[in-house]
This record gives sequence, C-alpha cells and structure tokens, in this order.
Amino acid sequence: MNNLIWFRNDLRVQDNSSIANAIKKGTKVIGFYCFESLFFETDEFEFKRTEKYRAKFLIETVAQLRQELEKLHIPLFIYHGNSADHLPNLIQEHDIYSIFLQKEWTRDEQVIVDNVKNKLDRTINFHEVYDQFLFHPDDIPYNSFNTIPDVFTNFRKKCEVNVKVRPVVQVFGKLPSKNLIETNCKVPTLEDLGFKDFLRNANTAFPFKGGELEATKRIQHYFWETKKLKFYKKTRNGLIGIDYSSKLSAWLANGSISPRTIYWEILKFEKEIIKNQDTYWLIFELIWRDYFKYISLKYNDVIFKLGGIVNRTYDPVTNEKAKHTWINGLTKEPFVNANMKELLETGWMSNRGRQNVASFWSKELEQDWRMGAAYFESMLIDYDVHSNWGNWMYASGVGNDPRNRKFNIKLQAERYDATGKYQRLWLQEKLF
Repeated sequence: MNNLIWFRNDLRVQDNSSIANAIKKGTKVIGFYCFESLFFETDEFEFKRTEKYRAKFLIETVAQLRQELEKLHIPLFIYHGNSADHLPNLIQEHDIYSIFLQKEWTRDEQVIVDNVKNKLDRTINFHEVYDQFLFHPDDIPYNSFNTIPDVFTNFRKKCEVNVKVRPVVQVFGKLPSKNLIETNCKVPTLEDLGFKDFLRNANTAFPFKGGELEATKRIQHYFWETKKLKFYKKTRNGLIGIDYSSKLSAWLANGSISPRTIYWEILKFEKEIIKNQDTYWLIFELIWRDYFKYISLKYNDVIFKLGGIVNRTYDPVTNEKAKHTWINGLTKEPFVNANMKELLETGWMSNRGRQNVASFWSKELEQDWRMGAAYFESMLIDYDVHSNWGNWMYASGVGNDPRNRKFNIKLQAERYDATGKYQRLWLQEKLF
C-alpha cells in the first residue's frame, strides 16, 4: 500500500501519529509539504500574512524535517504555491492509496484540504488525527465541543482531574532504503518567498532557528543545563534575554515539537530535579494553549469576527494614524513603543508585552482588534492561529475574559520594567 504524509503544522518526526501510522500500514511512504501561497498573500488589513521572521523560521524547520525524514528513508516532496496544484499529481504519479495528516479545522486550512479533494479523480483515504493537543479530544470530559466552558479555569480544573496525558507516539523502524527516492525538490529561499535575507537583531530575545532538533536543544538548555525551568513562574513575565521563559512557543506553533513531549519532559524534571509551582506553571500554559484550540473548535469562524465569541456590538474607530503610530512604536506610551519596536525588529515579543500592546490598541485607542491580531499574525515567529486570535479576543473584551480587564500601561511599566532597562534597549533614548 502506498501512503503519503501531508505535513502542515506537525513538522516533526518524533511523536507524530501520521508518520507512525503511514509506516505501519505502508509498503511505500512519501512526504509532502507546500509553502502555501495563501499564507504569503496580503490580508484585508494590508499586512502580508507571513512576514520574513516566521518565513525564515519555517524554511529552517522544513529543511530539518527533510533531513530527519531521510533517516527513516522517507522522501519529502516540497513545493511552493497551492497544494491543489501539486498534490493531486503526486498522488497519481506515486499511486497513493492513503493520505495521513494532522487534523486542522480553521477556515483557511480547511479550504486548502477541500480544494485538494475537489481535484482528485479517484477516492483517496484521508486519515486525519488530532495530534497537536496535550489533552486529546477523545479524552476530555465533555460530550461535544459545544459544551466546552467559556471560562478557562472551569476547563482546566475538570481536565486536570479527569484526563491523563497520552504517552508520546513512538515511530518504530524505517522504510527500506529503496523507498528514499530522489524528489528534485528544493527548500525555497527567502527570496523565493518574496523577501530579502536579513541579519538577526543582536538584542532579540529569540535568537533561535527552526526545526525539531533545535526544539530539542532548547529543552536540553532550559530544563537540564541551566535548570531555568525551576524558576519559570517567577521569571516568565521578563522582557530581556533568552531565558526568562521557555521560548518553546514557536516550535509548538508549527509542530516541530509536541505538547506531549514537553509535558513528559517536565514530569521527568520534576522526578529528577524538583517539582514546584514553577514546573507546574509550564504545564498550566500548555493547558491554556489547548484551551484556545478547543474554543476555536467550539466557535469555528466566530473567532475571526468583530464581535468575538460574546457577539459584542461596537463600532471601532478605523484610524490610519493610530495604526501607523502603534506599529512603529510612536504612541504616547514608551512601554508600548518598546514592545512594538521589538516586534518590528525581531518578530518576537514577550507575553507581558503582548497583553499590554493588545489592551492599548483595542481599549485605549479603541481600534479594531482584528487588525491588531492580523498584524501579530504577520509578524510573530510563534504565530498560532488559535492562541493568537483567542488571546486577542481575550484582551479586547470579546473573548474568554469574564472580567474584561483594561491594562494600566504606566503601572505595568513600573512593575515589570522598573528601571526602564527594557524601554531603553529598544527606544535607545533616556526615559528616566
């Protein structure tokens, strides 16, 4: 049986159900990845949906995925354009019987799959699996996605009591060496995707490369070499440097590493080094990540609508000047400006910064929160559709925050950047 693995946001070999199942059930197995044109187009707010920072990280990730697959004697066919223009031909050429892929349910990802299916001239078995969760959908204590609670704490407490995290999926064996055929496919360069190459900003808090092996190196550093994990909760609101937080979000976002892998590594750390509130808090954040995925499963495209999941009615001001000053770090708030400059120059921003600039944009400037979310989608190395749009709804009063809080930016700056070191780093001017 000839099988194909369609990679999207599961760009890893370890703990990958699609690979394990394809090898188990196939005599011939090939991989497919497409740099989808859709994700490099300009959106309704005039932002390129994937800017240079995430593009470079993705290129590095796919290059490393190809190398890791070769160890299993699985060739990876890489294209740039539309999957519907390439995948049907590949299926026909290699007489593919089944396609194994990670289940994606958000709007654009579903459109891409539907477009491929519509161009197939024969029946192909699609085996889709939920492989991006900590708490698997089949294991959560809810009868349907519609009964997922709209308050995170209720979801977390019930799941923590009732759900066991599944073990990582073991990929056993490899295909015969003759399976590793020549693809004549190259990983596209930044120039191929419409960008100029760039040098990484020396002050970035995220100086890391994409790829499964890089994610593993990061865990080795943060957990075992520096043991920074045991201080995670105390330092996670930091602003400067590589070790104030785990920085695993970018690899999680494109599936270079799975939440299950991280979870079981945390438990190993707790057993061998220390178990405390800090180690638990990284699990807590993985549960938040799950929660936003379940919210998008519950509400589907509503997460992209102005009124959000609470269907709030309001008419935001659309102000080009506000957009320009916010994006370029020219507002009246130095703390907002520093964070926005960091994002503009590195593709990264701390969790604390994201909450502040989102609150400022939607509640202080009273702008369309979707424009802010779209800008983050464009710029962030660690963009994840569920977390990004879920967090923006939350910060803007149209999501899962029952208190609908508004940040006091000056107090936040005093608390988290008391000496002004972070603001000086990015604004390069005397503030104090």
